[in-house]
Amino acid sequence: MSAIRSTPRLLALDTATDTVHLALVLGADVRVRALPGGAQSSAALLPAIRDLLAEGGLALRALDAIAFGHGPGAFTGLRTACAVAQGLAVGTERPLLALDTLAALAESARQQGEAGDAVWSVLDARMGEVYAARWCRAADGGWTADGPVALYRPAALAEAIAHAPAALAGNAVTVQAEVLGPLAARLGLATWPAAVPDGAALAVLARVAQGQGAWIDPALALPLYVRDKVAQTTAERETLRSAAAAAAAASATAVA
Repeated sequence: MSAIRSTPRLLALDTATDTVHLALVLGADVRVRALPGGAQSSAALLPAIRDLLAEGGLALRALDAIAFGHGPGAFTGLRTACAVAQGLAVGTERPLLALDTLAALAESARQQGEAGDAVWSVLDARMGEVYAARWCRAADGGWTADGPVALYRPAALAEAIAHAPAALAGNAVTVQAEVLGPLAARLGLATWPAAVPDGAALAVLARVAQGQGAWIDPALALPLYVRDKVAQTTAERETLRSAAAAAAAASATAVA
């Protein structure tokens, strides 16, 4: 198991949205990357990780832990992040840190301005639905959900927000503007539609998780789906197999 350092060395990644976000934490220094997500993200992810580590002058085996956004979000994206993180962790015998993608939205909003210590993270889930949860900022800089992350229809989400008002963060502010816009105006809520699970937000969550010793066995890592999907397409299965195999190969050649 990884030791807790005062200057942690962490790699964090999130592929839950249309953009792949990476962060390399070297103590107080944070280096970030953002690249297009979608069908080609698995092919670009490992080279981006390699380049980021090279920029920081760090080998995979020198990391204290590898953190990944476990969701919710796009089904294939969540599987890709989990497969790549598992492959890298197993190959280098590093522990994993599972990060909440919606908590990263809350942290992103906080970094953009005065979002407050309570935030509703609202991420478009397509099909007219929204992934959402209300988050409260803790003394250690992390975020704790008031309740389980859930999948909402817009009207039900508006009712939940009205019951426990807080700033709104995430792209559903724009996608569901007809419902959430008037609600925010009526309740006087700040909105942060540009909040994303970016590298800067992931770095904060990864530091907090590492400080708490919240490591998990790579074999036990699972995506947080929220919306069930009972089958994968052939293309999705091939994408995930390729991502896992490539991550394992990259780990096998990591320099100590």
